[in-house]
Parts: sequence; C-alpha cells; structure tokens
Amino acid sequence: MTTTPTGRSRLWLLPTLSGYQRSWIGRDVLAGISAGAVVVPQAMAYATIANLPVQAGLYTCIVPMIVYALLGGSRAMSVSTTSTIATLTATTLVSAGVVSGSDDIPRDLVTLTLLVGAILGVARLLRLGSLVEIINKPTLLGIQVGVGATVALGQLPKLLGVSETTTGSGFIRSFVAVVEAVPQANLATVLLSVGSVATLFIVKRFAPRIPGPLIVVVAGILLSAFAGLPDAGVDRIAPVTQGVPLPALPSFQHILALIPGAFAIAVMAFLETTAVARGIRDAGDRAIDNNQELLADAAANLVGGFFQTLPAAGGFSQSAVNRAAGARSQISGLVTAALALLVGLWLGPVVSLLPQATLASLVFVAVFGLIDVRSLGLLWRISRRDFAVAIVTMTVGLVAGLLQAVVVGVVLTLILLLSALNKPRIRVVSPTEEQLDVTLLAPLYTGSTLGTEQAILQAVDAAPGARRVTLDCSVLREISVTVIDGLRDLDRELAGRGIALTLTGFAPAVLAVLERTDWFQTLRETGRAA
Repeated sequence: MTTTPTGRSRLWLLPTLSGYQRSWIGRDVLAGISAGAVVVPQAMAYATIANLPVQAGLYTCIVPMIVYALLGGSRAMSVSTTSTIATLTATTLVSAGVVSGSDDIPRDLVTLTLLVGAILGVARLLRLGSLVEIINKPTLLGIQVGVGATVALGQLPKLLGVSETTTGSGFIRSFVAVVEAVPQANLATVLLSVGSVATLFIVKRFAPRIPGPLIVVVAGILLSAFAGLPDAGVDRIAPVTQGVPLPALPSFQHILALIPGAFAIAVMAFLETTAVARGIRDAGDRAIDNNQELLADAAANLVGGFFQTLPAAGGFSQSAVNRAAGARSQISGLVTAALALLVGLWLGPVVSLLPQATLASLVFVAVFGLIDVRSLGLLWRISRRDFAVAIVTMTVGLVAGLLQAVVVGVVLTLILLLSALNKPRIRVVSPTEEQLDVTLLAPLYTGSTLGTEQAILQAVDAAPGARRVTLDCSVLREISVTVIDGLRDLDRELAGRGIALTLTGFAPAVLAVLERTDWFQTLRETGRAA
C-alpha cells in the first residue's frame, strides 16, 4: 500500500510517511536498531560532558526523537544531543552558577532546554528559517574545532582515572586539570581507555558499518562485571535510575543567567540539524524546508524540556548510520526511541556497571573528528579570509569560552555579509560617446544605496562626453524611502553636471510606490521614467 500526497503539498504531521510503502518497514526497523546501537551509548556519554547523570542523555534519545519523527522532514535524521550541544550546555550551566552532579538532573536543565525550544519557536513564528544560510562554513568550522579541542582535553582526566569534569570551565582549565591528573593516573583505567579508544578508531576506519560504540560499551560492562576492574581502581558511572522520563517543572532561580547560553545553543542546534538533514538527503527526496526543521527542532526541545532532556539537535554520526542501514522514514526514529526506552526500563542495573573511562572514550573519539585540520588547510589554500574567520572563532572558543565563540562567529558572519551586500554591483555600457547605460546587478537597500550612487558618478566622471545616463532598475522588486532618496540625489548630482538621468525597468509594485512622490511624477512628465 502506498500513501500518495495530494499534489505537491507538504504534510505537517508525519511528513516522511508521504508516499510510504509497506516494503520499507523492515529496512526502517533495522535502521532504527542500528542507529540506536550508536546513539544510545553516545548520548549517555555526552550527558557526562555536562556532569549530568547518564539517564539525561538516555531521555534525550526518547522524547525529542519521537517529537522529531512526528514533525521533521528528513527521512533519516536521528535526533538526540550532540557533542557541540552538550558542551555548550555544560558551559551554560557552569556560567550560570548551576551546580550539577552525576546523581540528579537539576531542574535548571529543564529551564535551559525549554528556553532553547522557546527561542526556536519564536524564530519559527517569525519564519526565520532562511537566516541559517548566512552562517558560513568557516564560522561553523571554527566553533566545531574549538568544541572538539576543549571536550577532548576535558575527557583526558577521566581517561587517566581521575573523576573530574572540567569541560564547562573552558580549554585552559581543562588543560590545567590534565596536568594535575597525570600524577594520579590509574594504570588499569589507562589501559582500558587506550583499548577503548583504539577499538573505536579502528572500527570507524575499517568497519564503519559496525556499531563501535555498542561494542566498546558491552566490552566495558563485561570487564567491569567479571574482570575485577573496580578492585583495580577503575571508577564506574553513577547508578542509572530505572524507568521512563517523567515530567518535571523548571526552576527560575538562574533563568536570566541561562538565557545567553540558550541563544547560543538554539543557533547551533538549528545549524547542526539543517546541516545534517541536507548532508544525508538522497537525490529525489523532498527538499529540506528550513522552517519545517525549525518547527520540529523547537517542538522537540519544548516537549523534551519537560521530560528532563538535554537540548536536542540532529546528530551526524547516528544519522549517517541510520541512512546507511536503509532508513526510508522516521519510523526508524521511533524504533530508536523504543530501544532507548527498553534500556531505561530494564537495563539500568546493567548500564550502571559501565566504567566511566568507557564513556569518556566514546566522547573523546566522537569530538576528535570535530578537529578538522584538513578543512582548515583547504580554507588556507582557497581563501585566506575564510581561514582567518575560522581561526579567530576557534581562538575565541579556546581562550574566552565556547559561548563567546558562537557570539563572535555570528557577529563575524554578519559583518562579512553586510560587507558583501554593501559593495556596488553595476554594469556600465557606453553605446555612444554621449550615452551611458547603467544596469543594477543587485537590489538596493539602505547600506548599498550610497555606494552604488558613488560608483555611477565615478563611471560618469570617467566618460567626460556623457550627456545622458539610463539606469535599468529591473532587478528591484521592492523599494524603500532611503533608496528613493538615493535615486533623487543621483538625479540632482547628474543634473548639476548637465547630464539627464532616465530610469527604466521598474516592477509594478515598485512603480506603485514611486508614483506617490512628486519627484518621480516630474520624471514621468519630462519623459525620463519608463
């Protein structure tokens, strides 16, 4: 049986079931189990970045996953938390003065996740989904390298056998913690860490279809249970509470301090979700609708927040596994959520046997891939400006903090965007000595009007015999008072030089605005407006 959508309309509920075929069910179930084998242990590991109990990560594999399955537009997207989001969560909680331990989920986490969802929800109401396009790759790369270096360094004490979480305190504090941890290193923990990290890298390199995180987690549990690792000084994670995610109310004690971090997390959550959705999209699939992804991401965080989840976003590694296993719809996401629910209901005591170093190994390998030296080298060869943007963003993240890096990255992106928009874009042709034909190659707005006027005047000065200038404005689809004033100033400047300006090519909507001005009516009466 095939469900066919009406025309080309987009379903807002269960959109990935549009055109679904029964023969795909088996592939979706297999894909969901395969993704779960990666995302469940990985999400539990990411929770430890923020010094939160592993069940916070487990819950993030359930509620946001279900909500995205209902509203998201990507067939193979797997939504939980990511290393970047978990790191920003850690930084935000530390900056706000929230004391989080590995035993209980603080109500401030509920507040933070709800704030992220609310910010994304407001952005969706304002239809700001297209704004994600202005965040360029160098900015995102710089943030990711900063996250990767900070988190990887922050995991080293745990890999050495010292139970200390410093990621939220920044790169420098993490470096100090590593130096302090070296004399206290536990040999058994170090050997377990080396074996786990090596296994993950080898599986990732030579057998990417095999769920390396699941293998390492199972091996760690077995060694902890039967090889006497605790007796050798290997620390286990805090006991995992059995059960399903239950509703919790937010705390308003630190809400103002959490808002800046919530904005940074919202930006990165949406960036990662849309980037993953596009990266795993197959040819022939519906195009990714940014506003639909914004809605799905907002809802996943709003609903998930009340169930004590970390802020959620699309994760590339589990989504790639999902896609490679043949996912055809978000039924695979529901299967992954069901698998996480089973772990929470019945495997809590088993998961509690997990060595802390094993989870640290998962995090270390996952974030190590964010330190993308190859992409930095490519930026250096192609564009020194883009390379500088990435390095500045990365440096701010390492020195000042990751929240500041997100702010600096966004500000740098806006500066570069405005710089590009402000550049005059015109084409000048001189069919005769007395005639200049000027064509606008880009719309005018407040920031580019004066520069465009000056560029036209410079072209006139370079053609001393010019007596007529025709300006083709067909590229304009809307016009503001500032742009009208700029055109009037250009007319006056040219008239002062004895040159007549003629305006042509206006769209009907633009003409309707221009005809409300006395100046344009005068142009019409003298035949200088076509």
